[in-house]
Amino acid sequence: MELIIQNDGLIQLIPITKQMMEPMSLSVKVNCFELCEIFRLKLTTYAESLNLHMMIDGSGNFIGCICK
Repeated sequence: MELIIQNDGLIQLIPITKQMMEPMSLSVKVNCFELCEIFRLKLTTYAESLNLHMMIDGSGNFIGCICK
């Protein structure tokens, strides 16, 4: 799975690593789209005036995920 992040008009694909998964404790099996939603909730804040999910660390705007 990869996160799709837009920053200054460029689209980046950020692969999900084991280190990104470590702080999360999932007690049930989730599919790729549910995991994408979990990452969106964990890593972004919603800017209502811009209608964007912005990354908390300032690295860009969250667009979605690619499930492989």
